[in-house]
Amino acid sequence: MAKFSLFRLARFLRSIFVPAASIIAFTCLLTYIFVLYQPTLGPGSIQQIGWQAWDVIRDYGGQASSSAASSPSETLEEPGIGPIPDGVDWWDVTTGTENVDSASLPLDVWDPLMQHDTGLSEIHITECAIDPWFVPSIAADLCYPATTKEEDALKGKWVRVERNLKEQATFKSLNVYYRRTRRHDIPLVTDLMILPDKATPSPFSSSWNKVAHSINPSGEKRFLWYKTDKTWRDMTDAERRNDIITEIDVLFGSDDPWYGFEKVDRATFDGSSRLQPVWLTYRKGVKPPPRAPPLHFSRDGRFKIMQIADLHYSVSVGSCRDTDIEPCTASDNLTSTLLGRMLDAEKPDLVVFTGDQLNGQGTSWDSQSVLAKFAKAVTRRGIPWAAAFGNHDDEDGLSREEQIRYMQGLPYSLVERGPKDIHGVGNYVLKVKSADASKTHLLTLYFLDSGAYYGGILDWIGIYVAEYDYIRQNQIDWFLQESSSIDAIERPFTPDSAKDIGDIWARQAADQVLPGSKRLAKPNALMFFHIPLAESYSAADVDPKTGRSLDVGISDLEESGAAKRQDGFFHKGLLQALESDHRASGRAPEVKVVANGHCHLTENCRRVKGVWLCFGGGGSYSGYGMVGFDRRFRIYDISDYGETIRTYKRTEHDEIVDDMILAGRGAPSPYEGVV
Repeated sequence: MAKFSLFRLARFLRSIFVPAASIIAFTCLLTYIFVLYQPTLGPGSIQQIGWQAWDVIRDYGGQASSSAASSPSETLEEPGIGPIPDGVDWWDVTTGTENVDSASLPLDVWDPLMQHDTGLSEIHITECAIDPWFVPSIAADLCYPATTKEEDALKGKWVRVERNLKEQATFKSLNVYYRRTRRHDIPLVTDLMILPDKATPSPFSSSWNKVAHSINPSGEKRFLWYKTDKTWRDMTDAERRNDIITEIDVLFGSDDPWYGFEKVDRATFDGSSRLQPVWLTYRKGVKPPPRAPPLHFSRDGRFKIMQIADLHYSVSVGSCRDTDIEPCTASDNLTSTLLGRMLDAEKPDLVVFTGDQLNGQGTSWDSQSVLAKFAKAVTRRGIPWAAAFGNHDDEDGLSREEQIRYMQGLPYSLVERGPKDIHGVGNYVLKVKSADASKTHLLTLYFLDSGAYYGGILDWIGIYVAEYDYIRQNQIDWFLQESSSIDAIERPFTPDSAKDIGDIWARQAADQVLPGSKRLAKPNALMFFHIPLAESYSAADVDPKTGRSLDVGISDLEESGAAKRQDGFFHKGLLQALESDHRASGRAPEVKVVANGHCHLTENCRRVKGVWLCFGGGGSYSGYGMVGFDRRFRIYDISDYGETIRTYKRTEHDEIVDDMILAGRGAPSPYEGVV
């Protein structure tokens, strides 16, 4: 009977399983659709098709306030900037900085570019027989401070500041370590002091902690003291923002530390005739670098670029070369002062460094310390800047990949890494747009990595000789692809905003291009890279009106600096990228000017087959030169909304040299020969 009852029960359960499961599944589906499912709009919801591009508009979602939703004039938003108030120019906005979710940042990784708001709980110094950078797997056991799992959980894991304080002095390493914690009940570091042996902070309190090992890499013993007097919980909001030390770094040399960092009052080592000073630096709170505003023409259609070539800065303050300035000391600082004077005189909209910012050759062995100072004259004035690499930049210290990342961490930087599947680092494009509401693309700026060296052989006395690098075929293909993606615009451009038509009649001068001569063509372009092409030394075009050679400036004081090997960038790239595909437009190249550095005593502009090939000339007292040859900087003054390109050089004595028009009104006749 029991067996019979169990059998009937099993049969009953089996009979109701399918309908019960169906009902439950259907109920779950309805619950998901009507209760749990919250549809989110995809990226297409924040885009609308514009006349020539995809324009981003603000999407007022669930958190929008009623006041914002009721003001259509305030709905425009510039990517990375935020909503633009009514009546404010699209480019004239406070760009601020990128918001970083500090809670997502790792606590056990040292990176001075990460904007931590999390404080440090403990600091230690360890000397190791071998630099942990070389054998990180062994360093974890031999070089890191002792710890326990309980201490790691309470105060955080030890993090090594990857800057060897003894880098100049010995093969040993002397590194600072710290713990970082998000706990609210652990006292956090708010102050640092470096003092001689047996000295104590004044006024002294129990919150000061002395690190047991000395911090000096050489010379008299000095010790690091750190103050931990309050927990996160006990601090005010202002103290959390301004008092907590969130990162530690090391600076070699006597210049300024990285942006947002401060030096501890006393150096860990004062330096000597052979060794550079060493400083411990720190950052309090979060100090992200300010971002560059979007590149744009002025309302009267002007945009000015200053080219800075071949700074050749070192970890030291630099040594003067080939100048009659007496006395000449601290050439890097002297050059930065000169740069500041040039910038104040010219007031450029963009500064372009065209390579060899770092001297290499054994003098820029700590790249971070040199990168911290090379652009300071520009960043202190809030000027956007871009850069290309030269052959010396990565001879010592960091690779180009690493340097790009640090450059991007400087204020007002527009530097980009570029695609990883082509040769070099720093192949990228910047676009300059109109100031009116149309934001029309009016000028293209190409940046290429011309490399450093390639190949190399041992000469007869055993010295390794390498040739200058060159622009490779995949870079040519990339350039042609980028060029083909640029849309034609109606040229010459006329602003469409009411703010821009106040002087419309004044602009209709006798030589103003009339509406009837408008055409569709790509915007004019300039290109920047370090090592010149072989064509920079080819025969120049001849002006058919004057019969004169189109070669202006000095070019006979040194030998050719071009690479001996080429992949044909001039013919296969520059001459193939035309401003228009229409036959009636001829074969005018899109790139009107190529700007190079590399050759400090060469500063001419030479037109070859319709393309101007220009040198910047040496602008630094730290690079080679010639007594009597003034340091100089090339200016590109673009006007008429990108149609007219003028160039000249400003020397260290404030002379304007070789003022000339390269393209546009007043320029030599276009090239009509065979390409």
